[in-house]
Amino acid sequence: MNWRTACMLIVGWALATSVSAAEEHVAIFKNVSGAVNVMRGDTQIKATGGMPLHRSDTVRSAADASGGIAFKDGTLLTLGPSTELSIRDYVFEPKASQYAFSVYLARGSAIYSSGKIGKLAPDAVRVDTPRAAVGVRGTRFIVHAE
Repeated sequence: MNWRTACMLIVGWALATSVSAAEEHVAIFKNVSGAVNVMRGDTQIKATGGMPLHRSDTVRSAADASGGIAFKDGTLLTLGPSTELSIRDYVFEPKASQYAFSVYLARGSAIYSSGKIGKLAPDAVRVDTPRAAVGVRGTRFIVHAE
């Protein structure tokens, strides 16, 4: 393989990787107050307004912090102080009628406000805590885990 072919393969791979990474985000931070961090794999990232969130991210807020998250379907989550929430699964593909919304609230509190997934496929929405699972039958609720 010559040098030119190798460079073209590397550039093609880099472009494909960046496109797929850009498509992976499922939500964004609308606002952040105080120290809120995102664990993405082994990397801790300071959360800021407009920052994208991905499937399998874990969000942690400090004792004096909070954050607002907007998912692609319009679902809103407001995280309170001392909260840890993991995004387990998220699928919003209305053309294929595929929906999934699953988060795990390890500790703290969150306010959930339903988006299109909750309205189109309420059985696809799940909020788990260490002691309970919440299924959506309404459009808004508060959940707290200790």
